[in-house]
Amino acid sequence: MTAHEHLDPLVIGGKTYTSRLLVGTGKYKDFAETRAAVDASGAQIITVAIRRTNIGQNPNEPSLLEALPPSKFTMLPNTAGCYSADEAVRTLRLARELLDGHDLVKLEVLGDPKTLYPNVVETIAAAKTLVKDGFKVMVYTSDDPIIAKQLEDIGCVAVMPLASLIGSGMGILNPWNLQIIIENAKVPVVVDAGVGTASDAAIAMELGCDAVLMNTAIAAARDPVLMAGAMKKAVEAGRDAFRAGRMPKKLYSASPSSPTGGMIGKP
Repeated sequence: MTAHEHLDPLVIGGKTYTSRLLVGTGKYKDFAETRAAVDASGAQIITVAIRRTNIGQNPNEPSLLEALPPSKFTMLPNTAGCYSADEAVRTLRLARELLDGHDLVKLEVLGDPKTLYPNVVETIAAAKTLVKDGFKVMVYTSDDPIIAKQLEDIGCVAVMPLASLIGSGMGILNPWNLQIIIENAKVPVVVDAGVGTASDAAIAMELGCDAVLMNTAIAAARDPVLMAGAMKKAVEAGRDAFRAGRMPKKLYSASPSSPTGGMIGKP
């Protein structure tokens, strides 16, 4: 851990993390590649689609927990593939049983299978149930600042607006909405979905996001392990740039940094 990381921790659900990059575990060729990419990313929080990945619910199949042991990583069960509040709540209750009472979860309720855009009405309903049920809910949502604030007020421990559609790699399409969400939030804001390459991750962090979550951008890269390392550096660089405070933009430098008084031909 660097001195910067020590002074600038990420706190989610009362727990402290040094990495601000969260990664998914789907779309890799096998669990070995998944582990290699996760290691290269430096991520400590690993999200797992309960409906698509075995973490013990299928005892006769290899378990992801053998490649990514919960003793080393914080598992973040998610509800990818759920299209109603009821489905999402059932899925996360199953995950809590499989992971011995683990309560940090990622809620996503999708609106349609083509765009995978969130259904915010069902998301809000599920969030209310899960928070009452004792879960620490990190919630995937649209980039609507009003909805993001409602989800925070319900008691979600992090709001996770999309940058663009899941798996699109289009990057941040509406930085202005993200900035409004960040300015109004008192919980961590994590950009989730749409990151395509390292510069997208850096921009999210430069805007003031607390973290970035990604899966496809790494798993679908030609070299996933190399891309995972690039994303690690991008998130760190973007965070440092945000904390440092960038210079103001101007068309040209009207006030030179070097004094001109006393130069030949100058008064």
